[in-house]
Amino acid sequence: MSYFFQNIFTRYPIKTRIFLTTLPGFFSWSLILFPIWGSFVVPYIVAYFILFYDVYWLYKSFSLAIIAILAHQKIRVAEKENWLEKAKKLANFNKVSHLVIIPNYQERVDKLRKTLSVLATQTFPKKRIFIILAMEKREKEGREKAASLASEFKNVFGAVFATFHPDLPNEVKGKSSNQAYGARWAYKNLFKKSKLDVDFATVSSVDADSLFDPQYFAYLTHEFLRDTNRYHKFWQSATVYYNNIWKVPVFTRIISVFGSIWRMGVLIRHERLIANATYSLSLKMLVKIGFWDTDVIPEDYRIFFKAFYKLGGKVEAAPIYLKTSMDAPLSSSYWKSLKNKYEQEKRWAWGVSDDPLFIKWWLTVPKISFWNKTLPLSRVLADHFLWPVHWFVITLSANIVAFLNPKFAKTTLGYSLSQLSGFVLSLCLLALLVIIIIDFKERPKRPEYVSKLRYLLSPFEFILTPIAGFFLSTLPAIIAHTRLMFDKRIEYKVTEKL
Repeated sequence: MSYFFQNIFTRYPIKTRIFLTTLPGFFSWSLILFPIWGSFVVPYIVAYFILFYDVYWLYKSFSLAIIAILAHQKIRVAEKENWLEKAKKLANFNKVSHLVIIPNYQERVDKLRKTLSVLATQTFPKKRIFIILAMEKREKEGREKAASLASEFKNVFGAVFATFHPDLPNEVKGKSSNQAYGARWAYKNLFKKSKLDVDFATVSSVDADSLFDPQYFAYLTHEFLRDTNRYHKFWQSATVYYNNIWKVPVFTRIISVFGSIWRMGVLIRHERLIANATYSLSLKMLVKIGFWDTDVIPEDYRIFFKAFYKLGGKVEAAPIYLKTSMDAPLSSSYWKSLKNKYEQEKRWAWGVSDDPLFIKWWLTVPKISFWNKTLPLSRVLADHFLWPVHWFVITLSANIVAFLNPKFAKTTLGYSLSQLSGFVLSLCLLALLVIIIIDFKERPKRPEYVSKLRYLLSPFEFILTPIAGFFLSTLPAIIAHTRLMFDKRIEYKVTEKL
C-alpha cells in the first residue's frame, strides 16, 4: 500500500500537494459553516452535532483538569528529588555532556544574559554543559552581543560558542534553520574534533527566554542513562509562560494560562507527548536523521515526526516533571503586546502547514505498523484541524440554529437546544475552577507591584475567556488555515518579549 501511494505522489506531485494543503482549512471552514447552512437543510443533525460537540468539550475540559492535578503532584515530587545524586549512581555518568543551542535574533542582551545566568545554577556539572549562541549573521549587533556573553560566561560552562547563520538559498528564516546551522557546527567542532562522546551527548533546543529548573540537566541525565531506548527519545519538560505572567495584558494572560496548564498536563499523557518549544534529544539521533529541516517555520513537531518516520516508528517523547518557564509576549504598549500575542499564536497555528507532509509520510513510509503511526498522527490532526472550530461551535452555534430556523426553534429539540447546550457547558466551569487553582499554585508568587485586591480579583479575569479565545487563538488559527489553503505563506516574526 505504501508503494501505491508513493507512486501517486510521484506521478501527481502538484495535485497531491494542493489537495493536502487545502485539507486543513477546508475541514475547519466546513465545520464552522455547517451550523449556518445546516440550520436550513438538516437542523436536527446540526442540533445533535452541537450537543455531541458540547459533550466532547466537557470531556476535554475535565480531562485537562485531571491531568493538570496529576502533573502538579508529580512536579512537586520531582522538585524534591536529588536528581544529581540519582544520576551519579548510574553507569557512564561521567561521560555525559549536554549541548544547549539557543537560537536568537534581535533579542536583548539582558534577556540572553538572564537565560545563561539561570543555566549557571544547574546542579549538573556546568563544565559538561556547552552553550551555542545561534545568532543570525544579518543582525548587526549579533557579534557584539555574542562576544560579550561568551566572555562573561566562558569560565562557567564547558564552553560558550557563537555561530552566525547566513541567509542561504532555499532556507526559511527562523529558529529551525538557525539552530540546524548551529548544531552542525557544534557536532563538527565539539564532537568530531574532540574527546566528547556523541553516544553520551544530548542536545537541547532552547528558546532565548527559557528558564530551566536548576535540576533539569541532572534529571535529564538520569533519564538518558537509564533509558535503553535513549537514541530514539525526546525529553519534554512543562513549558509554562510564567516569567512575566503578572505583567502581560489580561487577554494574553488568560491564553497563556491555558497554554501553560495544557503543557503541564500533557506530560501525564505519554501517548500525546510531542517535542514542543524547548526540548531535548540525543545528539546521536539528531545527527542520524539529518538535523532540523531548514525550509520550515514550525520546527518542533517537524523534528519529532521526521525522527519518528526515519527511525521506523520507534521514536517517542518522555516527560521531565519539572517546569521550564518562558515569557508571554510583552511589548512597549498594551496594544503592541496584544498584537505580539496574536502573531505568536498565528505562527504556532502555522504548524498546520506540516500536516500535509505528516499525512504523506503516513501514507508512503513502509514497515511501521498501522496503529503505531496512526494514533500520533490522528491526535495531531485533531488538535490542528479543530483549533479554529472550538470557539464557533461551543460559543455561537446553539443560538444560531434557532435564530436562522424559527420553525425548528418551535420543536422540542429546537426549543431545548440552547438550554441543553448551556447546561453541558456550565459543567465545564468546574474544570475551569480546578485549572485556576492549579495555575495559582504553580505561577510565581504575587510580586510587590501587584496589589492584594488585584490578586484576589484575578480569578474573575477568566470571565473574559470568550473574548480572549476568539481574538488571540481562534482568529489567528483560522487565518493560518486559510492562508495555507491559498498557498500564502507567513514569515517568521520574532515575538517581542520585554
